Amino acid sequence: MKKLFTSESVTSGHPDKLCDYISDSILDEYLTQDKNSRVACETLASKGEIYITGEITSKAQVDIEKIARQAIKEVGYDNSNLDIDYKTCKIIVNISKQSSDIAIGVDKSLEDKDGEKLNSEGAGDQGIMFGYACDETKELMPLPISLAHKLAKRLDEVRKQNIINYLRPDGKVQVTVEYEKDIPIRIDTIVISTQHESNIDLKILKEDIKQKVIDEVIPSKLLDEKTRYLINPTGRFIIGGPLGDSGLTGRKIIVDTYGGYAKHGGGAFSGKDATKVDRSASYMARFIAKNIVANNLAKKCEIQLSYAIGVARPVSIYVNTFGTNTIPEEEIVRKINDKFDLTPRGIINYLDLQKPIYKTTTNYGHFGKDELTWEKIVSI
Repeated sequence: MKKLFTSESVTSGHPDKLCDYISDSILDEYLTQDKNSRVACETLASKGEIYITGEITSKAQVDIEKIARQAIKEVGYDNSNLDIDYKTCKIIVNISKQSSDIAIGVDKSLEDKDGEKLNSEGAGDQGIMFGYACDETKELMPLPISLAHKLAKRLDEVRKQNIINYLRPDGKVQVTVEYEKDIPIRIDTIVISTQHESNIDLKILKEDIKQKVIDEVIPSKLLDEKTRYLINPTGRFIIGGPLGDSGLTGRKIIVDTYGGYAKHGGGAFSGKDATKVDRSASYMARFIAKNIVANNLAKKCEIQLSYAIGVARPVSIYVNTFGTNTIPEEEIVRKINDKFDLTPRGIINYLDLQKPIYKTTTNYGHFGKDELTWEKIVSI
């Protein structure tokens, strides 16, 4: 049986990703000065204006406006007529401290209050988190999202390196993969919409994107005469970024994870320090799922972790190997419990999550990048 599956990625200049990048840049600066900073930072971008809000408790002294302007500059936004200008945009900062009601549960877990001496913070919120891995790619990610991220990254590269000198920062990508008996066999459709300067011929743009982006990224063995290329299918794309569409932190959660190929608990990542299990437990769930596949315990694996606010240990651990497991799933759960400390403090220490690493996670997905600690391979 054949079927099609599509995943989406976006460039660093997509309005939502711009907001994610600003939030993660602020988080990194707080962690640089104070590794115990509690940060939950949200960014909204609209026409000529950036609004930054959230709750931060830290000993650090951070010039948030300066960090935000630098982040916008790094993305490449410098034209208020086409998108937004890092030099002239209005930046509003409205930050408060973490709620004392939340801090009570985070500072000391319910288990420690009950005398267990667990020595872990409680979870910063209730919630469910998912991790996933499969053997479709060398990074053990689903092929559609893996290719979509690579195309989005290449779009940014050809712009920043002046390989295609008329592109602007905003852009989106979709890749549709055809599967036969759950094995990817070819690419059915590639969609790329990229912002550009006004004086470019669309025929030239389409040729450049095909030759300098798609052909440089996509293995030729996955392409055939039936593969469709939809490049700027609406035609011109001149007005972009926050001028064309508002942006918001945490609105690209499927792009950030598995492209819709696996479940998502609903919590966003960017702008949150590691005491927020939305982020840290999702990273740990990916780490465990990846290592289950890497250790040949299954060909694909989905992990669910659930937490209660103020409680350190997960409320539940769920494993689904979709019938590809080589040992019973109950034994996999036992191995997880025996090997890993899944309290917030245990995850933070194991994955080294108090370092200012989060700007490197913002774009092209939070998973599948070898340099990240939750992508390392260990023995289970």
